[in-house]
Amino acid sequence: MNNADFSKRSRRAILIFVVLLIVLAIIPRIIIYYTPEKPIHFSWKEKEIIKNFQHVEQKQWKSKFNKKNYKTPSKKFDPNTYSVVDWMNLGLSQKQAESILKFGKYGFKSKEDLQRVFVIPQELMIKMIDSTFYPERKYSKISITENINEQKNKIIELNSASEEELLSIKGIGPFFAKNILNRREQLGGFISDEQLLEVWKMTPEKMEELKPFIQIDPFIVKKLNINIVTAEDLKKHPYFTWNMANAIVKLRNQHGPFKSINDLKMSVVLTEELFLKIKPYISL
Repeated sequence: MNNADFSKRSRRAILIFVVLLIVLAIIPRIIIYYTPEKPIHFSWKEKEIIKNFQHVEQKQWKSKFNKKNYKTPSKKFDPNTYSVVDWMNLGLSQKQAESILKFGKYGFKSKEDLQRVFVIPQELMIKMIDSTFYPERKYSKISITENINEQKNKIIELNSASEEELLSIKGIGPFFAKNILNRREQLGGFISDEQLLEVWKMTPEKMEELKPFIQIDPFIVKKLNINIVTAEDLKKHPYFTWNMANAIVKLRNQHGPFKSINDLKMSVVLTEELFLKIKPYISL
């Protein structure tokens, strides 16, 4: 065997060895590439732990990037005199500032009043609470007395009155104010002060006591259009029984749309007394 043959064999062996190494290195990668990944299944406990971890991580991220820098007021101030811009200068949003003004509609009288405003963040409250002062407000006894007398003498329109206005009437407390509003809603409005006797717990004596302080505008009563209303909607009104409501709708289906409210008298279930009672609450 000569050196030339040995050298040639050696080179061939080395080449084959290198090729084998390359093949061995590539084959696992090919197998991994074409092998589909198996889904990882977690137990419900593992899922809960992952979920809690993600929640905490997200909360920390939001806290880090959304944290606001609230400012300490440069001097003592009366919160009742602050404008939207003044509150925004302390680090609040416009919406938060507007909410504070709504809360302070009747005035902040103490630190405790201000601390009840939930839109003020705790960080800002700590920074500014010792910088606030609340001047004593003096009210004129004469003007208060005049205002009370004016409210007592005021006549309230019953079909448009708010609960607050009803409460200003002497003899009406929260109980009767709510009951009057409930009955007004059921009827669609009052057409006569005698209907106050339909209010729960109302007595004739109480009604006579209220009469000097109320008036009724029957033109703002809500009416039901008998040419389009359903029997179900008619039945919701306290003056209509199911028989009446059903009879009116059947009459309309048989003879076509009503041309006059008096056409309702064709119904055998509707007496003259009932007709006069429901007439103010219906229209064409």
